[in-house]
Amino acid sequence: SITIHQLSFGEDKRGNLYKILSHLENSSQYLNIFPEYCMGVPVKGLTGNFVQENAEPIDGEFVSKIVSKSGEKGNAVVFTTYLKEKGEVYNAAILAEKGHVKGVYKKIHLFDAFGYRESEIFSAGEDIVVVALNDFVFGLAVCFDLRFPEIFRIMAYRGANMFIVPSGWYRGQYKVEQWRALTASRAHENVSFLVAVDQTSPFFIGHSIVVSPYGVTVKELGEEESCVSLQVDLREVVDARKIIPSIALSKTKLYSRLYNSLVD
Repeated sequence: SITIHQLSFGEDKRGNLYKILSHLENSSQYLNIFPEYCMGVPVKGLTGNFVQENAEPIDGEFVSKIVSKSGEKGNAVVFTTYLKEKGEVYNAAILAEKGHVKGVYKKIHLFDAFGYRESEIFSAGEDIVVVALNDFVFGLAVCFDLRFPEIFRIMAYRGANMFIVPSGWYRGQYKVEQWRALTASRAHENVSFLVAVDQTSPFFIGHSIVVSPYGVTVKELGEEESCVSLQVDLREVVDARKIIPSIALSKTKLYSRLYNSLVD
């Protein structure tokens, strides 16, 4: 069982933290997923100064309180943070379960497009992250990563059968159409579920989405803040991969050396 928390986060980091904690406190579902930029976005847009002032290490208050809440509730949560580590700041997605951090993904593909320069604010991550919890193996990605199919195929090779993609998908011409096309493609070409949870106005489109292994939209939200719970069944992945064995068939001689070097 999953709850999508499609929320908007302003520039008050502590207010954003307690907004997340409140939603976790009121959730009865196992996996709770929040958008990108959970620490907040100023009214004039994200800046390097704002990120530097608010970034925290993994054991800082922001991460620690959310992880602790997952322990109190006995559930799992995926959220994002401006992660300070060894003099660098990363745009990071964190998967925690029952009071323990299970995975930390530092965004690899920074948003240097449509006039934005995220690489001037964050350092880029280098590691792909998959985490096995219960029946599913979760592959973590963040927003702009959706435009790079290689990372999703490698996660699938490493066992991922559900992708979780916290996002801050900016508004603009054709952006909703691109969002739908990319989320459907990344799910279907890897015969996996995909859950992409987006922020809302003023900067972002909303439209958080759950896509099945067949590339079919299971749920899509609108543009307003909203929380929705739903069930996903691993058997749908198992059945779909029998009908469409894309992952197995892709392991040809042409790709084997490339992917083996990346997967091992």
